[in-house]
Amino acid sequence: MNTKTLEQLDLKGKKVLVRADLDVPIAGGNITDVTRLETLLPTLNYICDKGAKQIILVGHMGRPQGKKVDSLSLKPLENYFRHHFTPEICFVDYQPYDLFYQVTEEISKCDKRLVILENLRFWPQEESNNEEFAKQLAYSAEAFVNESFAASHRSHASLVGIPKVLPSAGGRRFIKEVENLSKVFQKPVLAIISGLKKDKLQYLEGFKKFCDKILLGGRLPEFVNEDLDDPKVLVARLNPDKEDITIHSIEKFEEEIASAGTIILAGPIGKYEDGGHKLGTERVFIAVSRSSAFKIAGGGDTLSAIHAFNIEKAFDWISTGGGAALEFLANGTLPGIEALRK
Repeated sequence: MNTKTLEQLDLKGKKVLVRADLDVPIAGGNITDVTRLETLLPTLNYICDKGAKQIILVGHMGRPQGKKVDSLSLKPLENYFRHHFTPEICFVDYQPYDLFYQVTEEISKCDKRLVILENLRFWPQEESNNEEFAKQLAYSAEAFVNESFAASHRSHASLVGIPKVLPSAGGRRFIKEVENLSKVFQKPVLAIISGLKKDKLQYLEGFKKFCDKILLGGRLPEFVNEDLDDPKVLVARLNPDKEDITIHSIEKFEEEIASAGTIILAGPIGKYEDGGHKLGTERVFIAVSRSSAFKIAGGGDTLSAIHAFNIEKAFDWISTGGGAALEFLANGTLPGIEALRK
């Protein structure tokens, strides 16, 4: 993949900046799903085991639109890392961008094992890929590790700007994501693309290049031309309330699943959280889990549904990336990957 790995990065005695996937669900100040944090720990432990002086952890949560939003603060994550990684933590709070020098000073002064910086997306310079912001983030560090595959389809400062100024590598999970999503798939290849987000349809043409069949569920049928005549694409029909697909469509999906050699599952089929609308997701996901095909699943909502039906062990790879996994499969690379290669 031509991307430097952790094993190739000099870490001894270094301050290492880690761009992590910290976008976890929080309710009442408590993290309700720690999966993304658990997948980060092997990389953090490896960096420390190789003698790094300090880890500076950065990431985002939600979409605060470049403003400080208290409900999207990373502060609740401090307790998780205190108990599962190290009690030696500095949490560096938000300052307006014209006072960002105070942030860099606080990071530089901290002598703890782990520094956690507040939500990167509180600063609009992150999403606008501001070059100076990337340099300021990198100011106190001597090496960079991208462990946020799920965000690496974004050309943001922390993902594509920092590798320009620091020796860089992909994290343990990042490299595994690329390796598993790069495998030569056994035919016939079936993709099941569902959920609420219309923008998933932008990957349709890319998927047609390597898929033998693409099944569209969730709300996506609403956004597809009813006259679509493509033998590769099967568009589900929706129930009148549009919260699930019809029984006939479920049966058609099950028929395609039964003959697949590889299955890519991206998105729940309906509003499975509601008992009255879970039939499509339950039957399709169970059919996938029982298939002997090589099975890949991706995305937070997909993972939540897999957990709900207790079928995690049936999958060969579960990606933490939703849009990132789809874009990688469609295009073969991501901005965050290209930044590391350069």
